Amino acid sequence: MSQSISSPKAEQVVSVDVSQAKALLQSGHQYLDVRTQEEFKRGHCQATKIVNIPYMVNTPQGRGKNQDFLEQVSSLLNPADDILVGCQSGARSLNATTELLAAGYKKVRNVGGGYMAWVDHSFPINKEEPSAN
Repeated sequence: MSQSISSPKAEQVVSVDVSQAKALLQSGHQYLDVRTQEEFKRGHCQATKIVNIPYMVNTPQGRGKNQDFLEQVSSLLNPADDILVGCQSGARSLNATTELLAAGYKKVRNVGGGYMAWVDHSFPINKEEPSAN
């Protein structure tokens, strides 16, 4: 395989902290939560425009990369959109952001610290846990 094609590296990814992310979400940025659906349902940051597309999925062999990730993102988000990518702690979202940049998304940013940092700052969250009744 030829190495002449340059691909975005992690250092090209712009990361914002959760305080910046909260302000950007309030100004209309999209939030792409790349955690599993189970994690998302347990709690996610409160955002007007939020979508959940897992970057990693559970398979019989363990957790593996979602092979349809880019296709699923492109069906819901435009490469010209302002997008914040978040996960639980910031690792999966960094990989997802790097991949989106490589795919031509120009205005994607990683949310450093992810959902755990969001909760640590006591920012508003939504939960979709089924009620006990």
